Amino acid sequence: MSALVANARMYAVTPRIEQAWQALLENIASDAGVSLTYLPYPAPQPLEVLWQRDDLGCAFMCGFPIALEIAAVTPLASPIPVMPWAQGRAVYRSDFIVRADSAIARFEESFGKRAGWTVAHSHSGFNAFRHHLLAYRTPGRPTLYGAMSGELVTARRVLDEVTAGTIDIGPLDAYWHHLLRRERPELFTNIRVVASSDLAPMPAFVAGPQASGRDIEALRAAFLSASSQPWFSSLADDLQLEGFAAVDHTSFALTLRWHEEALAAGYRFPA
Repeated sequence: MSALVANARMYAVTPRIEQAWQALLENIASDAGVSLTYLPYPAPQPLEVLWQRDDLGCAFMCGFPIALEIAAVTPLASPIPVMPWAQGRAVYRSDFIVRADSAIARFEESFGKRAGWTVAHSHSGFNAFRHHLLAYRTPGRPTLYGAMSGELVTARRVLDEVTAGTIDIGPLDAYWHHLLRRERPELFTNIRVVASSDLAPMPAFVAGPQASGRDIEALRAAFLSASSQPWFSSLADDLQLEGFAAVDHTSFALTLRWHEEALAAGYRFPA
């Protein structure tokens, strides 16, 4: 059987950081004794096509589409970010950004203005944003924004649209945000965070149908022991990682609960 493919597109915020992810996955594959070939898969190619590959061996996948079961995957492990808000857990959040020179000082002051979201199967770019908005929505005010730009696809597009003033507020995956801000601080000179969502399960590395049971167990074990390996420390700072946590399909139930709460309230899309 040919090698399974690997990819870290979701958090490959710059070419240098993608190289770090590729090196990490090469070490994981070596420790696991599993043959993985890194497959470049740059934006804006749809991630769902990558996730649905039969030969997927190890790639990042958001927890919301895992819970929605849009692809036949097995979760392997999720990163534990170093940021203080993660508190040593495999969790993340969405940061809601505005221009630094915006008059918006509080999240609620963005209502009536222009917002945007990425793609409807994204947790950080859609589901978390919708969940955060649900607390402010009332029968008398079912629509919170004057205009909503959907299907922006990527967090980078949200950042660019806010920077350009095309939209006034938008959601960024906070781990992605942290990685890119460290790498490209000049992109954030006129950007500030006005609020953040509640914490939710971190995206996971997943394997597809062609990965054997032995492959899955070996890869999972390699991730869980990664932080104790001699190669880890040289990559951990660039990737802002403490290590990895074990996950399965039930780990992402919170994302599905938020989705179901929004649908029950008649709130299919952020608006």
